[in-house]
Amino acid sequence: MDYNKQSLIEAAFQVQKNAYAPYSGFYVGAALLSEDGTIFTGANVENSSFPVGVCAERSAFAAAISHGHRKFIAMCITGKRQNNPLIGSDYCMPCGMCRQFMTEFCDQSFEIISARTPEDYQVYRLDTLMPGAFLMTGFF
Repeated sequence: MDYNKQSLIEAAFQVQKNAYAPYSGFYVGAALLSEDGTIFTGANVENSSFPVGVCAERSAFAAAISHGHRKFIAMCITGKRQNNPLIGSDYCMPCGMCRQFMTEFCDQSFEIISARTPEDYQVYRLDTLMPGAFLMTGFF
């Protein structure tokens, strides 16, 4: 896919600063690229009543969908543990719920970028992270 990965990575790191993670201390940012080139961002928002919180990935998708977007090309995810001197401490991967959520709106070539720093990242396709995804086709 041809798109500006650096812009997506930078947006994810920027929104990560807005994460609300007082319980886990794990701050996540996500930047989602829609088919028309618009970038939507989301941060994780925790709640003392687990699992009421919202993952950064679904937060970004909700923002995009709320603005009428339904087709997406790629997403960057960043994660940082509290009090860690690194910009991004881990390759942050989407949880199973977020992977299933992605299958609702993305085709199997959708790219997921997991970035530790703006220069250190890995790129995956949805079909490698969610093989055999559950789809409701044929039920109705």
